Amino acid sequence: MASGIAVDLRQITKKFGTFTAVDNISLHIQEGEFFSLLGPSGCGKTTTLRMIAGFELPTSGEIYLHGDPVGQLPPFKRDVNTVFQNYALFPHLTVAQNVAFGLQMKQVSASEIERRVREALEMVRLPDVADRRPRQLSGGMKQRVALARALVNRPKVLLLDEPLGALDLKLRKAMQFELKQIQQQVGITFVYVTHDQEEALTMSDRIAVMNRGLVQQVGNPRTIYEHPQNRFVADFIGETNFVEGKVAQKGEVTTIQVGQETLQGTADGRDLQAGQTVFLAIRPEKINIYPQGQLALQKMDYVNRDALAKLFNGRELPETIDVGHYLAAETDQSIVRGTIEDAVYIGTDTRYRVTLEAGAEVIARVQNFGDRYDIPLKSGDPVYVHWAPENAQLLTE
Repeated sequence: MASGIAVDLRQITKKFGTFTAVDNISLHIQEGEFFSLLGPSGCGKTTTLRMIAGFELPTSGEIYLHGDPVGQLPPFKRDVNTVFQNYALFPHLTVAQNVAFGLQMKQVSASEIERRVREALEMVRLPDVADRRPRQLSGGMKQRVALARALVNRPKVLLLDEPLGALDLKLRKAMQFELKQIQQQVGITFVYVTHDQEEALTMSDRIAVMNRGLVQQVGNPRTIYEHPQNRFVADFIGETNFVEGKVAQKGEVTTIQVGQETLQGTADGRDLQAGQTVFLAIRPEKINIYPQGQLALQKMDYVNRDALAKLFNGRELPETIDVGHYLAAETDQSIVRGTIEDAVYIGTDTRYRVTLEAGAEVIARVQNFGDRYDIPLKSGDPVYVHWAPENAQLLTE
């Protein structure tokens, strides 16, 4: 990734009458970065993109492109191009003519236009469709032509407003990887608007999560997913369990009280106070569940060998072990009892809905490796539920 800031938004606000669509946001997008604006409908992401493009002017604040203020400039004076969801191709022109249109408006020479159109179509892997009309193309091909038309002008920043939204699921997933590869190939800064969390996580170098005109969190995909700053981010990005409790004991691992149970999580640098109400946020795939009773050791995943050695103090390990006895030796994990309410097989994993003895309900997603347990888990089964504290974030809002 190149150094320097390509797009710099400084305290940008956009109002439509009394409605504030974007509320005093600041973002710094690096050159060569694939940066996504992610959020639900109405959060302000598309309005932000349109202000970068020049289709909307900010009510206050300033926009800089590569160090130059452009907040009040019209679109044609900004070195950016935009790819829209509906492609906006001219139906009466061929693919080559569509791609060449912007260059013709700039009065580029015919020989230069021919060369650059050919290069752009090769870049999006459509070298053989130059003479076709848009009606002769599939949705994915139209999307690539729209991308070629934008790239042929060699903008310093390419803006993409949900360009994959009209594609079917399988094609959309394939195009996510295509877009990322093209962006890495051309080295242009991409600013991408989407409401699809998986899309943003798959393609982005960094993500700005927005809600109600505000930026909730900015970070790389792993940070956004593993360390959400608030309940909105945790809930919007993927699936999350929230368990409400009160801080019982602070430390590297923080203990919270939920009914008569104590659960563990990490505060992630937050200054929590004893008795404070918090929400333990934990992803379903981070939760392990085991049936209560005896289990064959070879059937147990996530076995902590150090805990076993401590438990048996050098003695030969038995063929079976009481799950509760074993888990009690794992002092670094929350261990609580619960009951399975339902189990749904969904191919790669099984989704369990479990009610904890404390009264809270959590969802666990367990990968299907074959016969995981001696006895399959089903509705009504008593289970142990546990997780590593570092996988459970304590949020205050």
